[in-house]
Amino acid sequence: MVTMILRVFFLLPTLSLLILLNPLHAETKSLQSKEVIVIFEAPQVGVAEEVAKVYPSIKRELTKTLEWEVDFMPVVFLDKGGDTLKKTTKSDMFVAYAVPEKNFIVLDTLRVYAKPFSLESTLKHELCHLLLHRNIERLPRWLDEGVCQWASGGIAEFLTEDGRQTLHKATVTGKLIGIRELDRFPPDALILAYEESKSIVEYIESKYGKQGILHVLKYLKEGYSLEDSFLRGLSVTTSELEVKWHTYLKRKHTWFSYLSSNLYGILFLVAALATMLGFMRMIKRKREYLDETEDDDIKHQ
Repeated sequence: MVTMILRVFFLLPTLSLLILLNPLHAETKSLQSKEVIVIFEAPQVGVAEEVAKVYPSIKRELTKTLEWEVDFMPVVFLDKGGDTLKKTTKSDMFVAYAVPEKNFIVLDTLRVYAKPFSLESTLKHELCHLLLHRNIERLPRWLDEGVCQWASGGIAEFLTEDGRQTLHKATVTGKLIGIRELDRFPPDALILAYEESKSIVEYIESKYGKQGILHVLKYLKEGYSLEDSFLRGLSVTTSELEVKWHTYLKRKHTWFSYLSSNLYGILFLVAALATMLGFMRMIKRKREYLDETEDDDIKHQ
């Protein structure tokens, strides 16, 4: 009886949140294991059971990657159709999101299985957000998103076109977003912000190893500022890191490689322009012919 009362008490804030966000979800059920609570509508019992089944391995993998224990029980809400996601994010791009202060995760169960996503990678990404915010009070968004993409195999939390092309284009045109501007992602450059965040963390790993990332997170956890954490963890300032990262990107993404990767698109455009030019020439010649015919008719009258 006591256990049941405690469970209900624990779930009250979360259930209240769901009622506010999703008043149409009249019949919700919960499944609780030793490590996770899953809230779902009755038809989604199979997905709920899968979440409970895969969660322990995801938790172990994330603990191994970040070397921090997941010492809390998250609540995972299965949002069939993404209604809660759309209402909260004001966008239909996202397939999941996390609410760290409530240890709460929302998954769109209709789209979470669409490539390149999987239930495991998406759940790991969102759990990573909860774990980072559990340990770090002040966390720049670019580092938050970059680390979680890195930890979940490069997976972001929204549906996009090839983000690498976005980063490629921004590099060759000199339109990269500065690190300081990435504390808050610009709404009109969301894809680029996510791609830059992932690229910065991947660059840190390539230059300083996995421990370089963990050292920065360790100092942030201890309460140091972002600048001090980079100085202590990597012996560089954020400005110096940004310059090094930009140099790395410019070597990797050149105009030649950009044009090469878009070769088919360029050829299609050239072919379309050639077809249009040929059509215009045909129209011009037809008009000239008609004019000549009219002149001949006038002369013979």
